[in-house]
This record gives sequence, C-alpha cells and structure tokens, in this order.
Amino acid sequence: MSDVTQLRATYEAAGQGHVFAFWDELSADQRAAYTAQLAAIDPHRVNRIHATAMKASAIDTSSTTIDPLPASVFLAANRAPADKIAHLRQVGLDAIKQGKVAVLLMAGGQGTRLGSKDPKGCFDIGLPSKKSLFQVQAERLLRLQTVAGGKLPWYVMVSGPTRKDTVGYFEKHNFFGLAKEDVHFFEQGTLPALTKEGKIFLESKDRLAVAPDGNGGVYAALETAGILSHMKSHGVEYIHAYCVDNCLVKVADPVFLGYNIENGSEVGAKTVRKTDPVEPVGVVCVRNGKYGVVEYSEIPESVSAAKNADGSLKLSAANIANHFYTRAFLERVKEFEHNLEYHVAHKKIAHVDVASGAAVAPSTPNGVKMELFIFDVFPFCERFSVFEGERSDEFSPLKNKDGVDSPATSRRDILDLHRRYLTAAGATVAEGVEVEISPLVSFAGEGLERFKGKTFTESTHIQA
Repeated sequence: MSDVTQLRATYEAAGQGHVFAFWDELSADQRAAYTAQLAAIDPHRVNRIHATAMKASAIDTSSTTIDPLPASVFLAANRAPADKIAHLRQVGLDAIKQGKVAVLLMAGGQGTRLGSKDPKGCFDIGLPSKKSLFQVQAERLLRLQTVAGGKLPWYVMVSGPTRKDTVGYFEKHNFFGLAKEDVHFFEQGTLPALTKEGKIFLESKDRLAVAPDGNGGVYAALETAGILSHMKSHGVEYIHAYCVDNCLVKVADPVFLGYNIENGSEVGAKTVRKTDPVEPVGVVCVRNGKYGVVEYSEIPESVSAAKNADGSLKLSAANIANHFYTRAFLERVKEFEHNLEYHVAHKKIAHVDVASGAAVAPSTPNGVKMELFIFDVFPFCERFSVFEGERSDEFSPLKNKDGVDSPATSRRDILDLHRRYLTAAGATVAEGVEVEISPLVSFAGEGLERFKGKTFTESTHIQA
C-alpha cells in the first residue's frame, strides 16, 4: 500500500475523505506539498478535539464555582521575609548552575497591532539603547548565566509566519552574545479550520485551511518538535515559560524557580495583584474544585468585586502568562491531552466548495477555529504554586500602538524600574533624568553598589 493510499484511508476512516476531492487535478509538485501537509495532521485527533471543544462550549457557565486560591499554595513577594526570598533565590541559582533549568519563550506573534510586520520580539520600544524585546531578554539571560555560573538553554516557539524573520533576526545580531547552540527554535502547531459539523475546510484545492492552535499549543509542539527529548538528554528538569511581549519579565527568575522547586510543584504561576475588579485580565483561582484561570469576561460582577476584610479583592491573582513547569509534567501532558477543552471561536472562513470547486468568501461566521490556552493544563497538575510579584517590577505588556500597554508605557516602566534600582543602591537620579541600565550590568538590581552616593544629572545608558 502506497503512502498516499494509506493517508487517504486514514482520512476516510476519520470521515474526512473529502480532503482528496481534487487530487486528480493536482500536479506532481502540488501533490507532494499537499501530502506533506496531510501527513502532519492526525484527523482522528482533530475529530476528538472538535467533539470535546463543542461539548465544552455548550456547558452552562452559571454552574461554575470560582474560589480564591488557598493560602497554602500562595506566596506574595512583598509579604515574604527577606531571608526567605534570599533562600529561594539561592535555590533557583543553584538549579541554574547545575544545568537543570531551561527557558521557554512564546514568540509566535506579529507586531500587527503595533503597526509592524515584524515578529513582536523584534520591536524597539523606544529605549535610549534602541534594544528590542528579544535583545533585552537575551541579555538578561546572559547576565543570569554569569550570576549563577551555569548555562540556560533558550527554547523559542515561533509561528509559521514569524519563523524565518525571527531566526534571521537572531542570526543578524549574532544571537545577542548567547551561544548559538543554546538557542533552539521550534514552530507553534496549527489545527484545521472546520465546519460547525467538524468537517475540514480546504483553503484551496491543494491545501487545508489551518490556524494557530493557541498559546496552549506549546504543549503538543514541545512533544512533536522533539524539544522535550532534547531537554531530557541535556539534563533539564525545570522550565520557566513566558510571553515575549512583557518587557519587565525576569527571565528564569531564580526566586520564582526556587519557590516552585522548594514546594515540589509540578506547575507554578507567577501573578501580579489585581486591584480593580473590572481590569480585563484573567485570574488564577480554584475553578470547580481545581486550579485554573477564569477570564475576566466569565466572572460574575458580584464575584469579581468581592473583597476581603482588609479591602483587597478576593480574586486578586492576575494571570500574566508567566509559568514554571517540571519537565516530567510536560512529558505527561500527552496522557491527558484528549481531556483538554479547546476553546471554540466562530469565524468567517474562506474556502473552496468541495462539490463545485468554487471559492467561497462568507459574509457571516460559517465555521470554527479551535484554540488551547496555556493555562488549560492547570486542572491536571497535582502540585501547584502561585507566586505574586510586584506589578511595577514584573509586568508591563506590549499590546497596543498607543495608550495603555503601548511602547510608551513599556519604555516608561523599564526606566522607572531602573531608577528604583539605582535609588535602592544609594544613588540619586535627578528629576527628568533617564538612566537605562543594561541587563548585562544588572539582572534585578544587583551589582550597582558602586553607584552609592552618585547623583545622575544627565540621561545616560549604563553599559558596564
């Protein structure tokens, strides 16, 4: 039996045989490319995901219970004793030194909303140094390697549209000083776009209509791209994962790592405190008796506004897509993947009509795309921990061209953080003066003792 015959049989057995409707019309080159796309997709898995997603979308959310996190799994940095934070930092640094830690960056997005066609990580947020998000984060890794005395492999998840430009950008800048062999690129997965009944759409006669499978697709991508095997063979046990658009991210934060390692956590979430009940951010909580994240749109107003005796919100752990995992847990995801509830988005999907071959451009939603969110695995972990960082130290996302969460606010927040680092070291920064500290000089405020007593009266960039 030929490979194509077997492939056709697989799709027909899954009720998706229509994807071969135009096979006889295709050239040899078209057939080769189409066969490669079809072979990379398991139609039975697509059917399972669709069935689970459609079932989940029909659940009555009014029956959902939402409760705050128990104190036993939660630690706030600003309320922990200094000696405890120092201890956790050392635990994290030791793990890095021993080669047990890797960093996972989700960088598949483009800067479209910022007015850029480049990958978002290439974006210059307007710092005096003109460094991009990728460069800032790479230099933080370099500094942390120096502080810890170990290597931090960097696994960068890209998407189909951003892979070439991302790899090219790293090569153009000589990997920002990192060893090339320590930076590994892999591609985010895709899923076919489906009719509401679950039939795969054809984008053209020789190509399926596909869409990214959400940031939660990282789990399947880690497996299929061989990343988990690579991690295992190189002794990696702990992984810090984050999204590229947070300019303040403490990449492989030793304190966060140490907290989760000390707790024996399988999964950990770093959060910041939510103070406004209408802030459009999901919260980490206990949902239906299991750890999870509830999106702000899903929380009843009476629940989101509920307060503790001290006036703080009961649901205050704002999710910032900043996570810890053990490699063992990531390896286990494939065992329960069939239970993960993909989210259904009803979309207008341009396609080729299988019966007539005519191109169809619908004016109303005619199908579904399915996404998995990165926090959808939380309910399946047995040991979970949440570490709350200071928002002004940890979180400043880049989402919009102007206004809130824009390049202007990212620039402002980094420079404000650097001012506070210098103030804590005993320096003075005059009003209106901007001082940027290279991540190669300080990861999180350390190493600045030599500036004690100094007054900065002119804007400058500390590079050494």
